[in-house]
Amino acid sequence: MSTLRNIIMLTALSLALPALAQTAPATPSTAPAPAPVAAPPTISLDQAYKKEYAFLQAQKRELSERVAQTRNALERDRAALQGQINALESRVLAAKSQAEALSNELVRGDEQAQVAADNRELVNVTIEQARATLGGFGDETLKQASFAELEESAQLKRVFELASHTLAAFSRLRQQPGSFYRADGKQVDGTIIHWGNIAAYGVSSEASGALVPAGGGQLRLWDAPGQSGSESALALAKGNRISPLGVYLFENINTAVTEPEAKTIAGEIAKGGFIGYIILALGALGLALVALRAAFLKNAGAAVAPTIDAVLRPLAEQRIDDAITAAKRHKGSAARVVTAALRNLDRDREHLEDIISESILHESVHLNRFGAFIMVIAAVAPLLGLLGTVTGMIQTFDIITEFGTSDPKLLSGGIATALVTTELGLIVAIPMLLLGNLMGGWAERIKDDMEQAALRVVNAQQEAQFSALGKAA
Repeated sequence: MSTLRNIIMLTALSLALPALAQTAPATPSTAPAPAPVAAPPTISLDQAYKKEYAFLQAQKRELSERVAQTRNALERDRAALQGQINALESRVLAAKSQAEALSNELVRGDEQAQVAADNRELVNVTIEQARATLGGFGDETLKQASFAELEESAQLKRVFELASHTLAAFSRLRQQPGSFYRADGKQVDGTIIHWGNIAAYGVSSEASGALVPAGGGQLRLWDAPGQSGSESALALAKGNRISPLGVYLFENINTAVTEPEAKTIAGEIAKGGFIGYIILALGALGLALVALRAAFLKNAGAAVAPTIDAVLRPLAEQRIDDAITAAKRHKGSAARVVTAALRNLDRDREHLEDIISESILHESVHLNRFGAFIMVIAAVAPLLGLLGTVTGMIQTFDIITEFGTSDPKLLSGGIATALVTTELGLIVAIPMLLLGNLMGGWAERIKDDMEQAALRVVNAQQEAQFSALGKAA
């Protein structure tokens, strides 16, 4: 930089010297000549410039070579580092692949270990089930110490051998002496014919037939098959085969088979519990009220025609007092409505019709007697049935919560209450609703008949008056 600055200064001086020479003032001719001075050394700008330029070119070449060397060194370092990076990336990828492979192998190892544990558990369960099942048949082989010393594969092989042998033994009929119980509970000795492990027959001098489990490994005669069971037992004892064969198939000889319960109306009602009896009591009360209301309506309807017949003759002769007396001889709503009309015949027609309507409304209280209560019973009965249903379901869920669902007999009580009460509620509600509506329609018809009878009396009286006026004219 200092060299370049010197070159610039020298260039500026070389340019400034001619200008200074031209602007210098002229020396007068008369002035004396100056004394001679020694001339300064001559400096060549071109040579200085070229020399400096050559120096700069040399420095430039040197710098270019150094830059090129540095760049080459950087390129070599970069290539070396890139190679190392690539090598590291390859090692990382290889490590990841190896880790994934190890993870997969670990998962497979866990799965295989779980499968092995499940298989071992399954083998143990199978052996325990086989031990219990074969023990029930009297085979204690699986409970011996020699069986426990075998390997699992040998144990399974032994289990299947014993199972096949047992199946072969139970797949045919076999007879053996034994005792069983008759239907009345008396124990008898005889021959028991086993059909595999699903059915049995008993043959003795006192009784014969199909056998069912009685509990505790005992057998008893079964009455349901009837005579065919006895014939089948006797035929099998002689080695004969008959068709059809009376048989009762059972699942377990240790579980007693109970006789089917005979269904009766009282038994079905008893399943409904306390709510069921309330529904039946309401039904009986409703039927009694229907009978009473039917009797009231029958008497009221039957009294309309006799009352009219008794009143019309004296009314035609203008004997109103005799007509009132004749109406009073009859009892009932119709007689009272007609009597009210006869007593007010002297009033105008509109007022008389209002009196008749008032009398009919008064009698409606008697005609509608028990009608509302019957309809209440028809509405309440299904609600009580629904209450019994909810109660029974609550009992069922309580039993499920405490004992589970293993024994259906524990659940039958609550379910029976739930269903029977609904059935009883509908049995009571449907007839009550039907009869209540029929009774209501009957009462309305009687009211219409009473109104027609009263209007007929009024019309008859007016006709009698017109006839009397015609004869007088």
